[in-house]
Amino acid sequence: MLKVKIKKIVDIKTPFYAHKGDSGTDLYAVEEYLLKPMERKLIGTGIRIAIPYGYEAQIRPKSGLALEHGISHANCIGTIDSSYRGEIKIPMINFSDKPYKIEKGKKIGQMVFAKVEEAIFEEVDELGETTRNDKGFGSTGLD
Repeated sequence: MLKVKIKKIVDIKTPFYAHKGDSGTDLYAVEEYLLKPMERKLIGTGIRIAIPYGYEAQIRPKSGLALEHGISHANCIGTIDSSYRGEIKIPMINFSDKPYKIEKGKKIGQMVFAKVEEAIFEEVDELGETTRNDKGFGSTGLD
């Protein structure tokens, strides 16, 4: 079990797992804002956290907001590093053709914790052959 310290900046719900086995906890808006079509706005969650070294928090959009209202995050998945201690804020974007009212206390994202490894980079002359090599986008076809 991962222990994460949390400091609430304002009176807001503490993140919690709604169901046993859920991978993410919901995050809530601390302000009201009318998000116009194609507009981006940074919305606070009212919390600061201390993530243990070797972990990150991934901030992900809510699928219901995306499907029902065209609301997502401008950076799709945000990363909160273990060294960050500021307020978690979410860059919201409205992909729909209608304004969307972000309401204080309503869900605007979800937070998932993941273990991360620190890489050590080693410069080499060759990387080695694979069946794919340098074939990029569409390398497996569409069928």
